[in-house]
Amino acid sequence: MGQPRVIFHLDMDAFYASVEQRDRPEWQGKPVIVGSPPDRRGVVCAASYEARAFGVRSAMPSVTAGRLCPQGVFVRPRMDVYREESRAIMAIVRETAGELIEQVSVDEAYIDVSGRIDPAESADAFLHSAEPLARAIKAVVRRERGLTATIGIGPNKLTAKIASSSFKPDGLTVVTESGKAAFLRPLPAGAIHGVGKVTEEALRRAGLLTVADIQDCRDDLRTVVGSWWPELRRMAHGEDDRPLDFSDEVRSISSENTFGRDTIDRALLRSCLREQAAEIAGKLRKRNLGASTVQVKVRYSDFTTLTRQYSLEEPIEDEKVIYRLACWLLARDRLVLRPLRLLGVGVSSLREMRVRQLLLPLDGGRAEAGQ
Repeated sequence: MGQPRVIFHLDMDAFYASVEQRDRPEWQGKPVIVGSPPDRRGVVCAASYEARAFGVRSAMPSVTAGRLCPQGVFVRPRMDVYREESRAIMAIVRETAGELIEQVSVDEAYIDVSGRIDPAESADAFLHSAEPLARAIKAVVRRERGLTATIGIGPNKLTAKIASSSFKPDGLTVVTESGKAAFLRPLPAGAIHGVGKVTEEALRRAGLLTVADIQDCRDDLRTVVGSWWPELRRMAHGEDDRPLDFSDEVRSISSENTFGRDTIDRALLRSCLREQAAEIAGKLRKRNLGASTVQVKVRYSDFTTLTRQYSLEEPIEDEKVIYRLACWLLARDRLVLRPLRLLGVGVSSLREMRVRQLLLPLDGGRAEAGQ
């Protein structure tokens, strides 16, 4: 067996909010909430760590965030600024660590640095020898961009991502070849790539709550999770041979309905949106993906077609959240003032769900289609 791969998972810390705090030094140390103000119908796009301490999360209604954190500094998102910042950070990564990068969102990327590390006597030493390179990336990003990043190092994508997700902000963690199974043992079963809510519930009913439970199980649980059981056990032990995806293809999932007769019926439109959100959420869960951008699309009788979208810092997968964001977009831009020929919902900026999804349901939003 040759040397393992060395994979970095780079994750910027509270990216949108950190950019705002950097650009407005008087906001340093304050709870910054990126999104609509609390007196307007809208949602939170991102929150600083200071705001998260009050329970503020992405996709939460702004009015709820305002109640939880009345002293919060609310600021409108500047997506063009965040995208430009992302390009500058990824340029640093390429210059420092090479071109083998799979960028999965504006603030997150995998980097294969195997070819940039000197061979070592053991697999563990090989992985540890990548630490100086990771520290160099973090240092340059801090010095040139004024932002902090967390990097996880592992022999594959699974371990590298969990390493970065578990120790934020400004963290650097190495998961070794010999220690990867032990590192994963205390984590919930849902931490494993591919275990979505439905699979996690099936495992829970079978008594498998943690990764350790899966590692120790000697039964064949194909009746619980199907033919994926052997692969699930491999991943529970830290085995993951997924390659990095270097393509620039934009991944998205969408659902559209063309009505037999142009309609402005709010009840019909809401029902349509709910079905589309449920369809999209099902596809996301099946792939263990979350989406950071939600888009609505409308087409009128004269075939004029409009799209509107909103981006969040944390990915979402819940159909209720997708539905409410779609309703809010339609209402915000008053897109249902005349009959629609077509109505559609889409999500993009897809990425694997984090180890722990820190989202709360949209329990306080009142937006409905066209209202």
